[in-house]
Amino acid sequence: MLQVSRLATIGEMAAGVAHELNQPLTAIANYAQACDRLLARPAANLEDIHTALREIAAQAVRAGDILRRLRSLARSQPMRRERADINAVIEEILDLLTADARAHRGMLKFEPAPALPPVSIDSVQLQHVIVNLVRNGLEAQADSASETRELCVRTGLCTGGEVEIAICDNGPGLSPQALERLFDPFFSTKPEGTGLGLAISNTVVRAHDGSLVHQPNQPRGACFYIRLPSEPAAA
Repeated sequence: MLQVSRLATIGEMAAGVAHELNQPLTAIANYAQACDRLLARPAANLEDIHTALREIAAQAVRAGDILRRLRSLARSQPMRRERADINAVIEEILDLLTADARAHRGMLKFEPAPALPPVSIDSVQLQHVIVNLVRNGLEAQADSASETRELCVRTGLCTGGEVEIAICDNGPGLSPQALERLFDPFFSTKPEGTGLGLAISNTVVRAHDGSLVHQPNQPRGACFYIRLPSEPAAA
């Protein structure tokens, strides 16, 4: 079910991913055309050509990184927990999240807290949870009358020492009926939803000895909080 949810989520992100890939591909085409024009001149400036070729290489690496992150999210493997910096884990998928937000005509902000202690996680599984929660927030905003669609992902440290990831939107929020069945498998408020996203996200977070909780956002919207036990500092 986790693998099915992953592949379904990636399929739903297709528009945003296509846009994100189109940017480096367009840049590659433009720089290649510039090289062709420069080489056609009687006294071609080799430094300008070298600059354009370096940009082509950089944009190709950027496109490759996007595809690598997609493959990583889609990969099926047993849970493998390792010490990780949660801010770095989120930054790995930030391009994909930002592209998905643009596809939903929204804006995503990332507010990382500095100097957080490490956590013991399977990075790919936690990234899938974050992607699911971000997509839920973006889709909720699509039904909102708000002209400014904003979603914020921020990290912090709880008073009990847990590392927290908050995903907050400014959509319409959740109804009392939805709150009663929030993490029930196959329950969804979306007409075409599978009802697996939140249920699997909750299962994954609990398997990491953490918790996933919801609170209303102020003045409107919803906030989901992932709380994970922190690891002691390395000796």
